[in-house]
Amino acid sequence: MNKINKYTNLEEKLPNLQPVLLDAIQTEFLEIQSIDRTCEKYLAACEKIPELSEAYCVVYSKYIKKSDHRYEKFIFLDETGKEVCNVSGQEMELYGLLSSCMSLELSKEYEAALSHSL
Repeated sequence: MNKINKYTNLEEKLPNLQPVLLDAIQTEFLEIQSIDRTCEKYLAACEKIPELSEAYCVVYSKYIKKSDHRYEKFIFLDETGKEVCNVSGQEMELYGLLSSCMSLELSKEYEAALSHSL
């Protein structure tokens, strides 16, 4: 499925997203999800890392094993896709911090390929 774009409106929703991140998300090398900005974990993280207060979503690898998350880097983006900070897995965990992704629409080609692979 690498040659099929996952989302139809990713560039529209996040116009300032770096091309390398755009490509990595579209080809499912990296995952993107929204942040639950009302959860206590997020609010506590903002106290330690003030730049997180500008973050609306995060890009991460869904392929890294839970036991190796401390070696991962999480890229936090603002509402337009501009990088506001990156945080190592040693500094924080994403568990309990994520919510469904900000109205991104799966492409028909991706959905078709996904249904054929099941």
